[in-house]
Amino acid sequence: MASSSSSPLAQVYYSQVWKYHVFISFRGEDTRKTFVDHLYTALVEKGIYTYKDDETLSPGELIGASLMKAIEESQIAVIVFSKNYANSSWCLNELACIMKCRKMKGQIVMPIFYDVNPFEVRKQKRKYGEAFANQELENKKKIKSWRQAFLDDPWGWLSAPREQIWKLQEALARHELENKTKIDSWRRALVDASNISGWEPQHIANGHESKSIKNIVDTISRRLHPINSSVD
Repeated sequence: MASSSSSPLAQVYYSQVWKYHVFISFRGEDTRKTFVDHLYTALVEKGIYTYKDDETLSPGELIGASLMKAIEESQIAVIVFSKNYANSSWCLNELACIMKCRKMKGQIVMPIFYDVNPFEVRKQKRKYGEAFANQELENKKKIKSWRQAFLDDPWGWLSAPREQIWKLQEALARHELENKTKIDSWRRALVDASNISGWEPQHIANGHESKSIKNIVDTISRRLHPINSSVD
């Protein structure tokens, strides 16, 4: 890896107090029991305090809120882009939060392209293109079903107060706009993250995973600023 990237807001970055050294964003079904498991183990053995949802969450914690808070409290975010990463709205929400933290808090972002290349992520091709096409199709189906419910009960709606009809129309329009805004933010986050220099493990040490993980962990270790880290 030639370099990783953080925001130019250096003063903000150096004044931050972080709870975690590293947050790993990944698609569980692709890498949880393989690459990410090996990466997490190597980081912990190196003394790097790492947030990985199935290892760090406490029983009873609200997953969504805890994950976003952990992202904000991490000095480095490692994003493991894999074939099915973009199929998960959860992963894409994490990604959008990470890129926001990079911009606003100076968080260091380190992408790993696992069995995908940066071009696929940047241009949303192949699996990434299919994922967004499916997201947009599902949203259209949802809107269509709502509109159909309206048409299936014309007499009910004709007798409804005009204000109630307006509220329904406003809700449909708002949902469409919010969904478009969300998808646009995911697309921008994918472009921005894939433009950061990262690793392609299959191209490191002839594809030897253990060597690529050592390379990644050593680079992360060099980028940490332990004086500014706060581990509870």
